[in-house]
Order: sequence, then C-alpha cells, then structure tokens
Amino acid sequence: MTMDYKAAGVDIEAGYRSVELMKQYVKQTMRPEVLGGIGGFSGAFSLEKIKNMEKPVLLSGTDGVGTKIQLAYLMDKHDTVGIDCVAMCVNDVVCAGAQPLFFLDYIACGKNYPEKIAAIVKGVAEGCKQAGAALIGGETAEHPGLMPEEEYDLAGFAVGVAEEKDLITGSDSKPGDVLIGIASSGVHSNGFSLVRKVFGVTKEKLSVYYDDLGATLGETLLIPTRIYVKALQAVREAGVIVKGCSHITGGGFFENIPRMLPEGVSARVNKGSFEIPPIFGLLQKTGGLEEKMMYNTYNMGIGMMLVVDAAQADRTLDALRRAGEKTWTVGEIVSGGHEVIL
Repeated sequence: MTMDYKAAGVDIEAGYRSVELMKQYVKQTMRPEVLGGIGGFSGAFSLEKIKNMEKPVLLSGTDGVGTKIQLAYLMDKHDTVGIDCVAMCVNDVVCAGAQPLFFLDYIACGKNYPEKIAAIVKGVAEGCKQAGAALIGGETAEHPGLMPEEEYDLAGFAVGVAEEKDLITGSDSKPGDVLIGIASSGVHSNGFSLVRKVFGVTKEKLSVYYDDLGATLGETLLIPTRIYVKALQAVREAGVIVKGCSHITGGGFFENIPRMLPEGVSARVNKGSFEIPPIFGLLQKTGGLEEKMMYNTYNMGIGMMLVVDAAQADRTLDALRRAGEKTWTVGEIVSGGHEVIL
C-alpha cells in the first residue's frame, strides 16, 4: 500500500468540499468592512470607520461550547452549537460596551465529514448574523487518532470596538442602583458536565418528552445561548447609561455578578422576581441539588444582568421589551462586601 496523507487519516479533498459547502453561510455574515473573500491565509477587516471615533478601544473574547457539544453528537444535530460558540464570545464583548466587528472559528474533528462541518459553520454564521459580526475566517483541523471520528470540538474568537468613554466598567455603581435581568433561553453553554451526570445523558434519555418542558430533554438542552448584542444596542439607543453588565455564564450568579461590582457594594437579588425556566427545576429535583449549587453553576433564567440608575430603570425595561427581550427588575445595589445576596 502506498503511504499518503489520506492513508494517515487526513482527507484534503473533504477539507476542500467542506469549505465549498460553508461559503454560502459565511457570505451571509459579510459587512462592508470585510476585504477579500474566503480562502486567504488571514481575514482582512478595514478600520476606516474606526478612524472617525474619538478614542476607539478594541475588545476581544474567546470561548468554546464546552461539553454541551456531546449532546450534538448524540442527537446528530450540529447546526445550533455554532450559535452557542458565537454567543459565548460576543456576549462577553458587549458586556464591556463594545459593538462586535468580526469573528473567527476553530473546529477540530476526528474525521472531516463535509456536510457536518458545513452544518456547524451554518450555526456559527447564524450567530454572527444575530450579533452583526462578520465571519471573516476559521480553521477546520482533522485530528485522526487523537479524537474519535464522530467527535469534534468548537471554539471561537470575537473582536469588537467601543469608544473609551462608553466602556462599561461597573466602577460607578452605587447603593440604590437597580439590577435589571434579561431572560436566558435556558441552560445556555455552562454546567453541562453536571447536566450530563444528573441525567446520565444517552441518546434514549435525550429523546424522552417531558410535559413540564413541552419538549424532549435533548431539544430543551440544545436550545442555543441567547445573543444579547441587539438588546444592549437598544438600551444604549434609548439613552440609558449602563453602569455595570454581567454575562451569567459558568459560576452562575455568585461568580459573575461580583465581576461588575466595585469594592464596597453588593448585589441583592430578589429570588421571586423573575421566571426560572422549568429545565432548572427538573435538573435540581433529578439531581437532588442544593439551591446554592444551582445559583453557583447556572444562569437560572437570567442570561445578562445590568446595573442602571433607578431613574432609568423603566426606560431600560421598555427598551429591552421593545427589542423582544423578556426582562425584569430583579434587585438592587446595596452597601456591603462585594457579594451577591439572594
């Protein structure tokens, strides 16, 4: 047998085919600033518009989808995890007050199945469209022998821009300011190692229908992470000054909310003030999990938390609702030792 790259497990032709299949999705994310097409060694993005800004600051974020990806393998559904990947990056960037500009993705797979890779990128492109970011490049790496053939991992990288004076730092938050919570779409992309342990995730268990959920377990868990770019744009356009912003990811309330607080204040969150999606109740009951563990691991129905002046609270809620978000006043800033009080 003649030895070549294909015999070693890497199919270059499949790589070419997956690039051809994904081009249609990537095209839909283009912005006028993108220079050149797909297939170059790097993605080019013009900074012409940024020159008109006073003090532009670039903000970047990188993340993956974590072990949620195992559900995509088991359900053989690959067109939504890309949305999760974009969401995890752009939501972090908008937390600082930035407008996302562009995104790059990285897919590592055991074997390149072009249709599957194209489905993943279709999701990435959908996330980019929701975020107004251009998908200007990426990499698909085949890792035979290192990863099982059916498996892949997905990560990404977003860059955004903000005026220095518009950066959200949390430093101005003071007692009496109001906490506004924006609804999550469900579990989002964190805490799936615990989810998998609690439900003993298999293909059969994911296909069980639950009346409480109004869907199967798998459908509910695979709902993509909500992207909050347009929601925060709407708040800004309403003339609201966002003092603090927290993307509720791994570590739940207790780890993420303090990241937006200055020293000397705490966040008091009123538990009954927002809707907790049924999946969290099912998770807690099935796993016999303590309430504190739930709030320390999951978003519990709040994907993004804002701090605004009490006088601007109603305007914030109105802007978010008009932007199509479910939102609530969930608490306030109080004097204290930089913690979350439930």
